[in-house]
Amino acid sequence: MPNMDPKKTPMPSQEPCIRNHNFDEVALGYTAEMAVNEAKRCLNCKNKPCVSACPVCIDIPGFIQHVANEDFEGAYEVLSRSTSLPAVCGRVCPQESQCEGKCVRGIKGESVGIGRLERFVADWHRQNTCDVIRLPEPNGHKVAVIGAGPSGLTCAGDLAKMGYDVTVYEALHVAGGVLSYGIPEFRLPKSIVASEIEGLKKLGVKIECNIVIGKTLTVDELFDMGFEALFIGSGAGLPRFMGIPGESLKGVYSANEYLTRINLMKAYRPDSTTPIKRSRKVAVVGGGNVAMDAARCAKRLGADEVYIVYRRGMQELPARHEEVEHAQEEGIIFKTLCNPVEVLGDENGNVCGMRCVEMTLGEPDASGRRRPIVKEGSEFVLDVDTMIMSIGTSPNPLIRNTTPGLDTNRHGCIVVEEETGLTSREGVYAGGDAVTGAATVILAMGAGKTAAQAIHEKLSAK
Repeated sequence: MPNMDPKKTPMPSQEPCIRNHNFDEVALGYTAEMAVNEAKRCLNCKNKPCVSACPVCIDIPGFIQHVANEDFEGAYEVLSRSTSLPAVCGRVCPQESQCEGKCVRGIKGESVGIGRLERFVADWHRQNTCDVIRLPEPNGHKVAVIGAGPSGLTCAGDLAKMGYDVTVYEALHVAGGVLSYGIPEFRLPKSIVASEIEGLKKLGVKIECNIVIGKTLTVDELFDMGFEALFIGSGAGLPRFMGIPGESLKGVYSANEYLTRINLMKAYRPDSTTPIKRSRKVAVVGGGNVAMDAARCAKRLGADEVYIVYRRGMQELPARHEEVEHAQEEGIIFKTLCNPVEVLGDENGNVCGMRCVEMTLGEPDASGRRRPIVKEGSEFVLDVDTMIMSIGTSPNPLIRNTTPGLDTNRHGCIVVEEETGLTSREGVYAGGDAVTGAATVILAMGAGKTAAQAIHEKLSAK
Protein backbone atom coordinates (compact mmCIF):
# COMPACT_ATOMS: atom_id res chain seq x y z
CA MET A 1 0.00 0.00 0.00
CA PRO A 2 1.37 3.46 -0.87
CA ASN A 3 2.00 5.84 2.00
CA MET A 4 -0.06 8.95 1.19
CA ASP A 5 1.14 10.96 4.18
CA PRO A 6 1.69 14.52 2.81
CA LYS A 7 4.76 14.99 5.01
CA LYS A 8 8.16 13.32 4.98
CA THR A 9 9.06 10.83 7.65
CA PRO A 10 10.95 13.04 10.16
CA MET A 11 14.71 12.63 10.39
CA PRO A 12 15.96 12.07 13.96
CA SER A 13 18.63 14.57 15.00
CA GLN A 14 20.56 15.85 17.99
CA GLU A 15 18.88 18.57 20.03
CA PRO A 16 20.22 22.04 19.08
CA CYS A 17 21.34 22.92 22.63
CA ILE A 18 23.45 19.74 22.70
CA ARG A 19 24.80 19.60 19.16
CA ASN A 20 26.10 23.18 19.12
CA HIS A 21 28.69 22.05 21.67
CA ASN A 22 29.98 19.01 19.77
CA PHE A 23 31.12 17.99 16.29
CA ASP A 24 29.09 14.78 16.12
CA GLU A 25 26.77 14.38 13.14
CA VAL A 26 23.60 16.46 13.53
CA ALA A 27 21.19 14.25 11.55
CA LEU A 28 21.11 10.72 12.93
CA GLY A 29 19.64 8.93 9.91
CA TYR A 30 16.60 6.75 9.32
CA THR A 31 16.02 3.36 10.87
CA ALA A 32 15.04 0.57 8.46
CA GLU A 33 11.41 0.99 9.46
CA MET A 34 11.51 4.76 8.81
CA ALA A 35 13.21 4.23 5.43
CA VAL A 36 10.62 1.70 4.26
CA ASN A 37 7.82 4.00 5.40
CA GLU A 38 9.27 6.96 3.50
CA ALA A 39 10.03 4.88 0.40
CA LYS A 40 6.35 3.91 0.18
CA ARG A 41 5.51 7.60 -0.37
CA CYS A 42 7.09 7.37 -3.84
CA LEU A 43 4.50 7.10 -6.62
CA ASN A 44 7.01 5.53 -9.05
CA CYS A 45 5.99 8.07 -11.71
CA LYS A 46 6.06 6.96 -15.32
CA ASN A 47 8.03 9.98 -16.60
CA LYS A 48 10.38 10.18 -13.55
CA PRO A 49 10.83 13.98 -13.26
CA CYS A 50 13.20 13.47 -10.30
CA VAL A 51 15.71 11.61 -12.50
CA SER A 52 15.87 14.41 -15.06
CA ALA A 53 16.75 16.82 -12.24
CA CYS A 54 19.63 14.68 -10.92
CA PRO A 55 23.06 15.76 -12.26
CA VAL A 56 24.29 12.14 -12.17
CA CYS A 57 20.99 10.62 -13.45
CA ILE A 58 20.35 8.15 -10.62
CA ASP A 59 17.36 5.85 -11.21
CA ILE A 60 15.62 7.34 -8.19
CA PRO A 61 12.27 5.49 -8.36
CA GLY A 62 14.23 2.29 -9.02
CA PHE A 63 16.34 2.42 -5.88
CA ILE A 64 13.41 3.66 -3.78
CA GLN A 65 11.25 0.75 -4.92
CA HIS A 66 13.91 -1.65 -3.62
CA VAL A 67 13.84 0.16 -0.25
CA ALA A 68 10.04 -0.11 -0.12
CA ASN A 69 10.44 -3.87 -0.69
CA GLU A 70 13.08 -4.01 2.10
CA ASP A 71 15.73 -5.00 -0.44
CA PHE A 72 18.38 -2.56 0.75
CA GLU A 73 21.28 -4.20 -1.07
CA GLY A 74 19.31 -4.12 -4.31
CA ALA A 75 18.76 -0.41 -3.71
CA TYR A 76 22.51 0.07 -3.27
CA GLU A 77 23.23 -1.74 -6.53
CA VAL A 78 20.92 0.67 -8.37
CA LEU A 79 22.60 3.67 -6.73
CA SER A 80 26.13 2.44 -7.45
CA ARG A 81 25.44 2.30 -11.19
CA SER A 82 25.27 6.10 -11.27
CA THR A 83 27.23 7.42 -8.28
CA SER A 84 30.51 6.51 -6.60
CA LEU A 85 29.72 8.62 -3.52
CA PRO A 86 26.14 7.85 -2.38
CA ALA A 87 26.76 8.34 1.35
CA VAL A 88 28.22 11.77 0.59
CA CYS A 89 25.42 12.84 -1.77
CA GLY A 90 22.75 11.70 0.65
CA ARG A 91 24.17 14.12 3.21
CA VAL A 92 25.28 17.23 1.33
CA CYS A 93 23.45 17.30 -2.02
CA PRO A 94 20.89 20.15 -2.32
CA GLN A 95 18.04 17.77 -3.14
CA GLU A 96 15.40 20.43 -2.51
CA SER A 97 16.51 22.35 -5.61
CA GLN A 98 17.13 19.26 -7.76
CA CYS A 99 15.49 15.82 -7.54
CA GLU A 100 13.15 16.59 -4.63
CA GLY A 101 12.28 19.91 -6.25
CA LYS A 102 10.74 18.00 -9.16
CA CYS A 103 9.02 15.31 -7.06
CA VAL A 104 5.30 15.03 -7.85
CA ARG A 105 4.52 14.49 -4.17
CA GLY A 106 5.82 18.01 -3.56
CA ILE A 107 2.91 19.58 -5.49
CA LYS A 108 0.36 19.02 -2.71
CA GLY A 109 2.67 18.30 0.20
CA GLU A 110 6.30 17.50 0.90
CA SER A 111 8.45 15.70 -1.64
CA VAL A 112 9.75 12.21 -1.00
CA GLY A 113 12.91 12.32 1.19
CA ILE A 114 15.18 11.15 -1.64
CA GLY A 115 18.39 12.34 0.00
CA ARG A 116 17.49 10.74 3.32
CA LEU A 117 16.80 7.44 1.57
CA GLU A 118 20.06 7.60 -0.40
CA ARG A 119 21.95 8.17 2.84
CA PHE A 120 20.15 5.27 4.54
CA VAL A 121 20.93 2.84 1.71
CA ALA A 122 24.62 3.82 1.54
CA ASP A 123 25.00 3.57 5.33
CA TRP A 124 23.17 0.23 5.45
CA HIS A 125 25.46 -1.18 2.77
CA ARG A 126 28.60 0.02 4.55
CA GLN A 127 27.50 -1.40 7.90
CA ASN A 128 26.02 -4.71 6.73
CA THR A 129 27.92 -5.99 3.72
CA CYS A 130 31.44 -6.92 2.76
CA ASP A 131 32.14 -5.74 -0.77
CA VAL A 132 33.35 -8.32 -3.24
CA ILE A 133 34.73 -6.16 -6.02
CA ARG A 134 34.72 -7.63 -9.51
CA LEU A 135 37.50 -5.79 -11.27
CA PRO A 136 36.76 -5.02 -14.92
CA GLU A 137 39.01 -6.35 -17.64
CA PRO A 138 41.84 -3.80 -18.25
CA ASN A 139 41.47 -2.05 -21.59
CA GLY A 140 45.10 -0.93 -21.85
CA HIS A 141 44.47 2.82 -21.61
CA LYS A 142 45.91 5.15 -18.95
CA VAL A 143 44.17 8.32 -17.68
CA ALA A 144 45.36 10.84 -15.09
CA VAL A 145 43.01 12.81 -12.85
CA ILE A 146 44.13 16.03 -11.18
CA GLY A 147 42.39 16.60 -7.87
CA ALA A 148 40.79 14.06 -5.51
CA GLY A 149 37.62 16.04 -4.85
CA PRO A 150 34.08 15.04 -5.85
CA SER A 151 34.57 15.75 -9.55
CA GLY A 152 37.92 13.98 -9.84
CA LEU A 153 36.86 10.98 -7.75
CA THR A 154 33.68 10.54 -9.80
CA CYS A 155 35.58 10.69 -13.08
CA ALA A 156 38.17 8.24 -11.75
CA GLY A 157 35.53 5.82 -10.47
CA ASP A 158 33.56 5.80 -13.71
CA LEU A 159 36.70 5.25 -15.80
CA ALA A 160 37.94 2.47 -13.49
CA LYS A 161 34.62 0.63 -13.90
CA MET A 162 35.25 0.68 -17.67
CA GLY A 163 38.70 -0.89 -17.33
CA TYR A 164 40.94 2.17 -17.42
CA ASP A 165 44.22 2.42 -15.50
CA VAL A 166 43.50 5.59 -13.48
CA THR A 167 45.84 7.58 -11.24
CA VAL A 168 44.55 10.54 -9.23
CA TYR A 169 47.02 13.26 -8.20
CA GLU A 170 46.07 15.23 -5.07
CA ALA A 171 47.91 18.29 -3.71
CA LEU A 172 46.90 17.74 -0.07
CA HIS A 173 48.03 14.89 2.18
CA VAL A 174 44.59 13.22 2.13
CA ALA A 175 42.08 12.65 -0.65
CA GLY A 176 38.56 14.06 -0.69
CA GLY A 177 39.02 17.70 -1.63
CA VAL A 178 36.28 19.88 -0.18
CA LEU A 179 34.69 16.76 1.35
CA SER A 180 37.76 16.51 3.62
CA TYR A 181 38.84 20.10 4.20
CA GLY A 182 35.65 22.10 3.76
CA ILE A 183 32.51 20.34 5.02
CA PRO A 184 32.41 19.97 8.82
CA GLU A 185 32.32 16.66 10.64
CA PHE A 186 28.83 17.37 11.97
CA ARG A 187 27.48 17.45 8.39
CA LEU A 188 29.76 14.88 6.78
CA PRO A 189 31.82 12.57 9.02
CA LYS A 190 35.28 12.04 7.59
CA SER A 191 34.98 8.29 8.19
CA ILE A 192 32.24 8.33 5.53
CA VAL A 193 34.52 10.09 3.05
CA ALA A 194 37.36 7.66 3.79
CA SER A 195 35.05 4.69 3.26
CA GLU A 196 33.84 5.98 -0.12
CA ILE A 197 37.44 6.59 -1.23
CA GLU A 198 38.46 3.11 -0.09
CA GLY A 199 35.74 1.71 -2.35
CA LEU A 200 37.33 3.50 -5.32
CA LYS A 201 40.75 2.10 -4.45
CA LYS A 202 39.25 -1.40 -4.45
CA LEU A 203 38.17 -0.71 -8.03
CA GLY A 204 41.82 -0.12 -8.87
CA VAL A 205 41.97 3.68 -8.69
CA LYS A 206 45.45 4.78 -7.56
CA ILE A 207 45.64 8.00 -5.49
CA GLU A 208 48.94 9.88 -5.15
CA CYS A 209 48.83 12.61 -2.47
CA ASN A 210 51.22 15.53 -1.90
CA ILE A 211 51.59 16.02 -5.66
CA VAL A 212 51.03 19.61 -6.78
CA ILE A 213 50.36 19.68 -10.51
CA GLY A 214 52.12 22.74 -11.88
CA LYS A 215 54.95 22.36 -9.36
CA THR A 216 55.75 18.69 -8.66
CA LEU A 217 54.62 17.68 -12.13
CA THR A 218 53.18 19.56 -15.10
CA VAL A 219 50.40 18.55 -17.49
CA ASP A 220 53.02 18.06 -20.22
CA GLU A 221 55.04 15.75 -17.98
CA LEU A 222 51.95 13.65 -17.26
CA PHE A 223 51.48 13.07 -20.99
CA ASP A 224 55.17 12.15 -21.22
CA MET A 225 54.51 9.50 -18.54
CA GLY A 226 52.17 7.67 -20.89
CA PHE A 227 48.78 9.05 -19.88
CA GLU A 228 46.52 9.35 -22.92
CA ALA A 229 43.99 11.78 -21.39
CA LEU A 230 43.81 14.07 -18.36
CA PHE A 231 40.90 15.31 -16.30
CA ILE A 232 41.37 18.48 -14.25
CA GLY A 233 39.14 18.56 -11.17
CA SER A 234 41.31 20.81 -9.03
CA GLY A 235 38.42 22.81 -7.55
CA ALA A 236 38.26 26.47 -6.60
CA GLY A 237 40.23 26.84 -3.41
CA LEU A 238 41.53 30.41 -3.77
CA PRO A 239 39.57 32.59 -1.32
CA ARG A 240 38.26 36.05 -2.13
CA PHE A 241 38.38 39.06 0.16
CA MET A 242 36.46 42.35 0.04
CA GLY A 243 39.44 44.67 -0.20
CA ILE A 244 38.31 46.77 2.77
CA PRO A 245 40.68 48.32 5.35
CA GLY A 246 41.76 46.03 8.17
CA GLU A 247 41.57 42.68 6.37
CA SER A 248 45.21 41.93 7.30
CA LEU A 249 44.55 42.18 11.05
CA LYS A 250 45.04 39.18 13.34
CA GLY A 251 41.71 37.42 13.71
CA VAL A 252 40.63 37.76 10.06
CA TYR A 253 40.31 34.39 8.32
CA SER A 254 39.10 33.20 4.97
CA ALA A 255 36.41 30.55 5.44
CA ASN A 256 38.69 28.14 3.55
CA GLU A 257 41.51 28.54 6.04
CA TYR A 258 39.20 28.44 9.06
CA LEU A 259 37.40 25.29 7.93
CA THR A 260 40.61 23.58 6.81
CA ARG A 261 42.15 24.09 10.24
CA ILE A 262 39.05 22.61 11.85
CA ASN A 263 38.16 19.79 9.45
CA LEU A 264 41.41 18.60 7.92
CA MET A 265 43.77 19.61 10.75
CA LYS A 266 41.32 18.66 13.55
CA ALA A 267 41.57 21.94 15.48
CA TYR A 268 38.29 21.11 17.25
CA ARG A 269 39.87 18.26 19.19
CA PRO A 270 41.04 19.09 22.73
CA ASP A 271 44.46 17.52 22.06
CA SER A 272 44.96 19.25 18.70
CA THR A 273 48.14 21.28 18.13
CA THR A 274 46.58 23.14 15.18
CA PRO A 275 46.44 26.85 16.06
CA ILE A 276 43.01 28.46 15.83
CA LYS A 277 41.56 31.44 17.65
CA ARG A 278 39.12 30.66 20.45
CA SER A 279 36.86 33.62 19.82
CA ARG A 280 34.36 35.50 21.96
CA LYS A 281 32.31 37.14 19.20
CA VAL A 282 32.54 36.12 15.54
CA ALA A 283 31.22 37.68 12.33
CA VAL A 284 30.99 35.49 9.24
CA VAL A 285 30.56 37.58 6.09
CA GLY A 286 28.51 35.79 3.42
CA GLY A 287 25.30 33.81 3.09
CA GLY A 288 26.14 30.50 1.41
CA ASN A 289 26.57 27.00 2.77
CA VAL A 290 30.24 27.65 3.51
CA ALA A 291 29.27 30.67 5.64
CA MET A 292 26.80 28.49 7.58
CA ASP A 293 29.49 25.86 8.11
CA ALA A 294 31.99 28.42 9.41
CA ALA A 295 29.45 30.04 11.73
CA ARG A 296 28.30 26.74 13.18
CA CYS A 297 31.92 25.66 13.71
CA ALA A 298 32.70 28.92 15.53
CA LYS A 299 29.76 28.30 17.86
CA ARG A 300 31.00 24.80 18.59
CA LEU A 301 34.48 26.13 19.36
CA GLY A 302 32.95 28.16 22.20
CA ALA A 303 32.09 31.61 20.81
CA ASP A 304 29.42 33.40 22.85
CA GLU A 305 27.93 35.18 19.85
CA VAL A 306 28.23 34.32 16.16
CA TYR A 307 26.79 36.56 13.43
CA ILE A 308 26.04 35.87 9.79
CA VAL A 309 26.54 39.24 8.09
CA TYR A 310 24.89 39.29 4.67
CA ARG A 311 24.17 42.26 2.42
CA ARG A 312 20.83 40.96 1.14
CA GLY A 313 17.77 39.68 3.03
CA MET A 314 16.83 36.28 4.48
CA GLN A 315 14.87 35.42 1.34
CA GLU A 316 17.99 35.90 -0.80
CA LEU A 317 20.34 33.71 1.26
CA PRO A 318 21.95 31.25 -1.16
CA ALA A 319 22.51 28.59 1.52
CA ARG A 320 20.29 25.53 1.70
CA HIS A 321 17.13 26.11 3.73
CA GLU A 322 18.04 23.17 5.98
CA GLU A 323 21.45 24.68 6.78
CA VAL A 324 19.94 28.08 7.59
CA GLU A 325 17.33 26.43 9.79
CA HIS A 326 19.96 24.41 11.65
CA ALA A 327 22.09 27.51 12.16
CA GLN A 328 19.14 29.43 13.60
CA GLU A 329 18.29 26.54 15.93
CA GLU A 330 21.89 26.53 17.16
CA GLY A 331 21.84 30.19 18.11
CA ILE A 332 23.54 31.82 15.11
CA ILE A 333 22.44 35.48 14.81
CA PHE A 334 21.53 36.67 11.31
CA LYS A 335 22.35 40.29 10.53
CA THR A 336 20.98 40.61 7.02
CA LEU A 337 20.82 43.77 4.89
CA CYS A 338 24.17 44.64 6.40
CA ASN A 339 27.65 44.96 4.88
CA PRO A 340 31.12 45.53 6.41
CA VAL A 341 33.17 48.50 5.24
CA GLU A 342 36.15 48.28 7.63
CA VAL A 343 37.71 45.85 10.12
CA LEU A 344 38.79 47.66 13.28
CA GLY A 345 41.93 46.75 15.20
CA ASP A 346 43.43 47.39 18.63
CA GLU A 347 46.96 48.55 19.46
CA ASN A 348 48.27 44.98 19.11
CA GLY A 349 46.85 44.46 15.63
CA ASN A 350 43.97 42.23 16.75
CA VAL A 351 40.41 42.54 15.46
CA CYS A 352 38.27 44.52 17.92
CA GLY A 353 35.23 45.38 15.80
CA MET A 354 33.71 45.70 12.37
CA ARG A 355 32.33 48.89 10.90
CA CYS A 356 29.17 48.12 8.92
CA VAL A 357 26.46 49.87 6.94
CA GLU A 358 22.83 48.91 6.54
CA MET A 359 21.54 48.08 3.07
CA THR A 360 18.27 48.24 1.15
CA LEU A 361 17.37 46.20 -1.94
CA GLY A 362 16.96 47.90 -5.30
CA GLU A 363 16.23 46.53 -8.76
CA PRO A 364 17.55 43.09 -9.83
CA ASP A 365 21.17 43.00 -11.05
CA ALA A 366 22.78 40.76 -13.68
CA SER A 367 22.43 37.73 -11.39
CA GLY A 368 18.67 38.25 -11.17
CA ARG A 369 18.82 39.14 -7.48
CA ARG A 370 17.85 42.55 -6.15
CA ARG A 371 20.88 44.80 -5.94
CA PRO A 372 21.91 45.89 -2.42
CA ILE A 373 22.20 49.67 -1.94
CA VAL A 374 23.83 51.43 1.01
CA LYS A 375 21.38 53.18 3.31
CA GLU A 376 22.70 56.69 3.95
CA GLY A 377 23.68 57.50 7.56
CA SER A 378 23.30 53.87 8.69
CA GLU A 379 26.89 53.17 9.77
CA PHE A 380 27.42 51.23 13.02
CA VAL A 381 30.11 49.14 14.73
CA LEU A 382 29.63 45.44 15.44
CA ASP A 383 31.56 44.23 18.49
CA VAL A 384 33.56 41.17 17.31
CA ASP A 385 37.05 39.80 17.80
CA THR A 386 37.08 37.47 14.77
CA MET A 387 36.00 37.98 11.16
CA ILE A 388 35.60 35.12 8.69
CA MET A 389 35.30 36.00 5.00
CA SER A 390 33.00 33.66 3.05
CA ILE A 391 32.23 35.58 -0.13
CA GLY A 392 33.36 32.99 -2.65
CA THR A 393 36.44 31.36 -4.12
CA SER A 394 38.12 31.06 -7.49
CA PRO A 395 40.39 28.43 -9.08
CA ASN A 396 44.07 28.45 -8.14
CA PRO A 397 45.98 29.91 -11.14
CA LEU A 398 48.83 27.38 -10.89
CA ILE A 399 47.57 24.85 -13.44
CA ARG A 400 46.46 27.41 -16.02
CA ASN A 401 49.76 29.31 -15.68
CA THR A 402 51.82 26.15 -16.29
CA THR A 403 49.73 24.59 -19.07
CA PRO A 404 50.24 26.15 -22.52
CA GLY A 405 47.13 26.29 -24.68
CA LEU A 406 44.63 26.01 -21.81
CA ASP A 407 41.95 28.70 -22.20
CA THR A 408 40.38 30.31 -19.13
CA ASN A 409 37.77 33.04 -18.69
CA ARG A 410 38.07 36.36 -16.86
CA HIS A 411 37.30 34.63 -13.55
CA GLY A 412 40.19 32.21 -13.99
CA CYS A 413 37.89 29.25 -14.67
CA ILE A 414 38.86 26.70 -17.33
CA VAL A 415 36.78 26.94 -20.50
CA VAL A 416 35.30 23.61 -21.67
CA GLU A 417 32.81 22.16 -24.13
CA GLU A 418 29.63 21.71 -22.09
CA GLU A 419 28.72 18.36 -23.65
CA THR A 420 32.13 16.71 -23.10
CA GLY A 421 34.22 18.73 -20.64
CA LEU A 422 36.96 18.98 -23.29
CA THR A 423 39.25 22.00 -22.87
CA SER A 424 41.10 23.93 -25.57
CA ARG A 425 44.05 21.58 -25.04
CA GLU A 426 43.84 18.25 -26.89
CA GLY A 427 43.34 15.32 -24.53
CA VAL A 428 42.71 17.54 -21.50
CA TYR A 429 39.24 17.59 -19.91
CA ALA A 430 38.02 19.52 -16.89
CA GLY A 431 35.00 19.86 -14.63
CA GLY A 432 33.69 20.89 -11.25
CA ASP A 433 34.61 24.12 -9.51
CA ALA A 434 37.73 24.55 -11.68
CA VAL A 435 35.27 25.20 -14.53
CA THR A 436 32.19 26.68 -12.84
CA GLY A 437 33.70 28.41 -9.83
CA ALA A 438 32.43 27.39 -6.39
CA ALA A 439 29.27 25.28 -6.81
CA THR A 440 27.77 22.10 -5.33
CA VAL A 441 29.26 18.65 -4.79
CA ILE A 442 26.66 16.97 -7.01
CA LEU A 443 27.22 19.36 -9.94
CA ALA A 444 30.95 18.63 -9.71
CA MET A 445 30.18 14.91 -9.74
CA GLY A 446 27.97 15.35 -12.79
CA ALA A 447 30.82 17.07 -14.62
CA GLY A 448 33.15 14.21 -13.69
CA LYS A 449 30.69 11.69 -15.15
CA THR A 450 30.31 13.71 -18.35
CA ALA A 451 34.07 13.89 -18.87
CA ALA A 452 34.60 10.20 -18.08
CA GLN A 453 32.11 9.23 -20.79
CA ALA A 454 33.72 11.63 -23.28
CA ILE A 455 37.21 10.28 -22.49
CA HIS A 456 35.94 6.71 -22.95
CA GLU A 457 34.37 7.52 -26.31
CA LYS A 458 37.59 9.17 -27.47
CA LEU A 459 40.05 6.51 -26.29
CA SER A 460 37.92 3.48 -27.16
CA ALA A 461 37.77 4.71 -30.75
CA LYS A 462 41.55 4.48 -31.10
